[in-house]
Parts: sequence; C-alpha cells; structure tokens
Amino acid sequence: VDEIREMVDNDLGFQQAPLMCYSRTKTLLFISNDKKVVGCLIAEHIQWGYRVIEEKLPVIRSEEEKVRFERQKAWCCSTLPEPAICGISRIWVFSMMRRKKIASRMIECLRSNFIYGSYLSKEEIAFSDPTPDGKLFATQYCGTGQFLVYNFINGQNST
Repeated sequence: VDEIREMVDNDLGFQQAPLMCYSRTKTLLFISNDKKVVGCLIAEHIQWGYRVIEEKLPVIRSEEEKVRFERQKAWCCSTLPEPAICGISRIWVFSMMRRKKIASRMIECLRSNFIYGSYLSKEEIAFSDPTPDGKLFATQYCGTGQFLVYNFINGQNST
C-alpha cells in the first residue's frame, strides 16, 4: 500500500507527505478484472472542514468552456470550520480508466464502511486540497461547488 501511495502522490503532484496517523486512516484500492490497481482512495478521521466559496461563473456557452474555466480559476474557502467526520486525503484513478465512475464507487464504499454501522452523508466528507480535476469531480459528486475541504498536511487542530 505504501508503494501505491507513493505512486499516487507522484501522479497527483504531492510532495512525499507522510500520513498523520496510520491507525486513523483507511485505504481503498479499486482492482480491475485483470488484477491491476486502477484506483486508490485514502481517507482519515477529521473534525473540521471548510466550505468552498463558489464564484459566479461568467457567461459560458459550452461544457468544454466551463471545464476549461474551472480548471484555470483560483478558488477560496471559508475560514469558518464546519463539523466533518471523514477527510479524503487522496483520490486517484488511473488516467486510462477515468470517467467510468470508479472514484464515485470508491467514495460510496467509503461512506458505507468508514464507521461501522453508519452511512456517512456527503456533508460529513471533506476533500483535501483538490487538484483542478479533483475540484471538478468533488463538485459533480457532491452536487455543489460548495463542498467541504480540509488541509491534511497542517492537521486538524484549529481554534
């Protein structure tokens, strides 16, 4: 799993940041029919998330224009913490297997297995420092551009 995490970190452009606490972390792997790892999700217990502040979009004519704009724009989040239970520190799908609902399926599995006997709502999940593609995915998955984010490198102890 450490080797896969290292490869995922490299592909996502993360510096080699160690996980804060292995005992509070869950790793899900999506294995293809030909027994290859094509998806990886790493989640950890958190206490707080911060709501992304959605900007008004300029008039955009096509879906392609919207995606290009979303990938290029900067984004901000609230400084007001909101309760959250699960932080997705990394979510990755092999480039040739994207757009096949693999990431969504991994999050659905996470939501039903993160806490025994409980099914997490989308409001109880936060994403760590998403890449532009990750922000597009989180917006689509959560059904809003105002999903929760957290910073897994700086930890969870906010005042």
